[in-house]
Amino acid sequence: MAKTGLVHVQLAGYGIWRLSPRGLVGAAEVGDVLLDIRPKDKVGVSQLLFLLGYARNPGFRPDDAAGVQTTDLWSALAESLARQCERALSRGVLHGYVSVDDALRTVRGRIRIADQISRRPGILLPLEVTYDDHTADIAENRILRAALRRLLGLNRVSGPVRQRLAHLERKLDGVGDLRAGTPLPLWQKTRANARYVPALRVAEIILRHSVAETADGGIRVASFAVNMASVFEDFVEVALGEAVTRLGMPGGRMERQYKTRLDHPGEATGQGRIHMKIDVVYRASGTPPVVFDAKYKASSVGGNYANADHYQMLAYCTALGAPRAWLVYAGAGEHRSRRIVNTGVAVEEYPLDLSQHPDEVLARVNLLAELSVMGTAEAAGTER
Repeated sequence: MAKTGLVHVQLAGYGIWRLSPRGLVGAAEVGDVLLDIRPKDKVGVSQLLFLLGYARNPGFRPDDAAGVQTTDLWSALAESLARQCERALSRGVLHGYVSVDDALRTVRGRIRIADQISRRPGILLPLEVTYDDHTADIAENRILRAALRRLLGLNRVSGPVRQRLAHLERKLDGVGDLRAGTPLPLWQKTRANARYVPALRVAEIILRHSVAETADGGIRVASFAVNMASVFEDFVEVALGEAVTRLGMPGGRMERQYKTRLDHPGEATGQGRIHMKIDVVYRASGTPPVVFDAKYKASSVGGNYANADHYQMLAYCTALGAPRAWLVYAGAGEHRSRRIVNTGVAVEEYPLDLSQHPDEVLARVNLLAELSVMGTAEAAGTER
């Protein structure tokens, strides 16, 4: 369990072990034991899968995640992959052209003259050739098969879903395996593979965030772990960028992970500058910049957030000359504005309830874009 990275494991004595979370969420299957670390604020597995998928690719839609309501992450992953793969493979296995280097006794494709001379000087056969082969052994099918086999190795997958996964995996017989630890093969969305795209997105989530191995003593361990703070930050950055693009503000641009410095360059004698990296900054000609920072943390019982967050926003605004910063929190609540005394800076607390349906979450992000970007542009126009 300790090797999964999900929990700290401490021996409490008398045969009792104490497990405590390490800031990650996910699930692990250790032999016949299931370890489940869930997100806060009643974020279900379908919402979690949506956040993961959308942060990676804004084309990920809510129905790409599991359609069944379950609190078991492995079951949701298995159901989602089975459903999407069934749709993808309903019209047969996708084939494509791949470039093959081979040594043949007949000419096929083109002869690689340099390789022929260096490898077989003075020998005519076999010929070093390169040709295009129309095959099912392409990147898309390799990704699907690897994800199917990853889930088939789990004990938690129910019998009916396991049968569906096994049937799908047999359809991909002859497709090559992906080596563990190697990067996933690259693919691009085309008209030919459009029906595969939802299945590929779910499969990539499974392969990027899960590990299956055999631990000491022959115990099989499968874990799926994600850092919710990173997932939330990535989702807010991507979704906010998409929302601002839809607004069509001329000349404006969103910059993710914006780097700047707090101190003057001439005053860092013998020492490094004070570096800052801001989650998102919106910049447009004729308007002051707008600062955004995503925080995956809960408010206090009284509905307040950590003072350090507001100190941080004040520093960002000071460095950029921005009059307003938006703190985007994960959780329920209402938008609240706090003006900082003796400054012209306002810090906007903007909760984003991840327990809602993905469409509602995206609608809330769209509202954030309108309030922040359009509101700043209208304020700047009024001042002029």
